[in-house]
Amino acid sequence: MNRLLIVDDDVNILKVLKMRLESEGYQVETASDIAHAKDLAMKNEYELAILDMKFSGGSGIELMKNIHEINRDLPIIILTAYGTIESAVEAMKEGAYIYLTKPFDHRELILQIKNGIEKSNLSREVKRLRSIINQSHNIQNIIGCSEAMKQVFDVTAMAAQSNSNVFISGESGTGKGMIARSLHQLSERKDKPFVSLNCAAIPENLLESELFGFEKGAFTGAVNNKKGLFLQADKGMIFLDEVSEIPLPMQGKLLKALEEKEFYPLGAQKSVQVDIRIVSASNKNIEKEVEEGGFRSDLFYRIHVIPIRMPPLRERREDIPLLVGHFLEKCAVKMNKQIKNITPQALKKLMVHSWPGNVRELENVIEFAVVMAREDVINEDMLVITNQKTDESAFRSFRESKHDFEYNYLVELMKISKGNVSQAAKLSGKYRADLYALLEKYNLNPLKFRQK
Repeated sequence: MNRLLIVDDDVNILKVLKMRLESEGYQVETASDIAHAKDLAMKNEYELAILDMKFSGGSGIELMKNIHEINRDLPIIILTAYGTIESAVEAMKEGAYIYLTKPFDHRELILQIKNGIEKSNLSREVKRLRSIINQSHNIQNIIGCSEAMKQVFDVTAMAAQSNSNVFISGESGTGKGMIARSLHQLSERKDKPFVSLNCAAIPENLLESELFGFEKGAFTGAVNNKKGLFLQADKGMIFLDEVSEIPLPMQGKLLKALEEKEFYPLGAQKSVQVDIRIVSASNKNIEKEVEEGGFRSDLFYRIHVIPIRMPPLRERREDIPLLVGHFLEKCAVKMNKQIKNITPQALKKLMVHSWPGNVRELENVIEFAVVMAREDVINEDMLVITNQKTDESAFRSFRESKHDFEYNYLVELMKISKGNVSQAAKLSGKYRADLYALLEKYNLNPLKFRQK
């Protein structure tokens, strides 16, 4: 039962509101002064509060601020007389859910109470999920505080609350499988099976029997009945990794099973019904596979309902120090070593690497370094990176970065103005003399751009 707090210095209004709202199934507590209201807010949990704008001993806005200091997410409805609309608008700016003008329609009040509680519950649930997945900047050991990973965490949290199919894209080593497990952990199916299959690892002639199972005698060697992965995942979730590797003939059978939630095990005369959620992943550009005819478009639209893109490590370099710290601690515990830190030079070496193998490659490099460490600090020489490709631009000096920006800016400016320095000066907001000086500094001749 939802619990409401109503605060008004008019006792008659309190009695009427309490009676009407209790008849709607709400548990109602009332206060006729600010001190009593604060005391109730401190002691009890409420789903919504209704406050009068004017009190003999203060204002509803101040009371609302006090209550929000106790519970910042509590939706508050402000009741206002005709002459205080401006104050009510101010209350909205200060965080009120909505305001109603006296005399108000009680049906409107009940509707707004219902909407306010629903919105509050949704907001509370989203925050709960975010707190789970952002705890220590990670979700199921996926470390990250970059904007790219925050987006992944948010989409994962929201997707977990639905039964829609999810498609996770990303390069190898980015953590697609961990996101799939997190979707299961955060969902209502968390107590049901989670079944995973790497579609690229199963030979084409065995894939159907792996997914759908078989009955005894279905083929040579089928000496017993076997449950397929679909049936093993019933009421839970199945993760089809590298789904783009499924052969075209098998794609049609998979599509039929997904559409009907029903299939025939090999050799069976009777169909089997299942209730499963599909999460699939691929490190390929599956849209391109569809365009080129390597993947069925109807199956693509069936599995690609909620897309989640895992960014490569080179697109979230700000997460590398966090990841390094996590892997150092993990590997040190595993190998019973006391590794305390990594030198700045070693960290820079990790920061400028392009990481084609992504997080998995980084973990391997750190694990090797911990194995080889004889002291409690990892230095640059301990980091063995195969085929190291650096992106020094990620850590260029301010002067170098400024030099590149100015040069590229001037080139684009000359292209747009076709070498007309007067027009370029207007576009850039600089004096012609200053612009000529910059062009001379970077050895750029406006006449060359006029000829193009």
